[in-house]
Amino acid sequence: MLKKGFVSVILQEENGENKGSVEFQVVNFTNKIRKLTSHFELHKKDYLSQRGLRKILGKRQRLLAYLSKKNRIRYKELINHLNIRETETKAG
Repeated sequence: MLKKGFVSVILQEENGENKGSVEFQVVNFTNKIRKLTSHFELHKKDYLSQRGLRKILGKRQRLLAYLSKKNRIRYKELINHLNIRETETKAG
């Protein structure tokens, strides 16, 4: 499955160091979000887990907002690495 390969790549990059960094936390939340979204394909009425998903999404959003204010380059690298948001394109 995709999430196991994804987690191993990130853990190799982090090397067990700096688990409190914003990037590591965002990656951890992203893995949880992907796991929960696959869970909802089978369990559509699991409302308690939906609430947990919304809380995790909010935490990740706040961390990304913090990172974009502090270091825009690291923010853009993280977004591109995780494929979280659409890239901004200007319509002609």
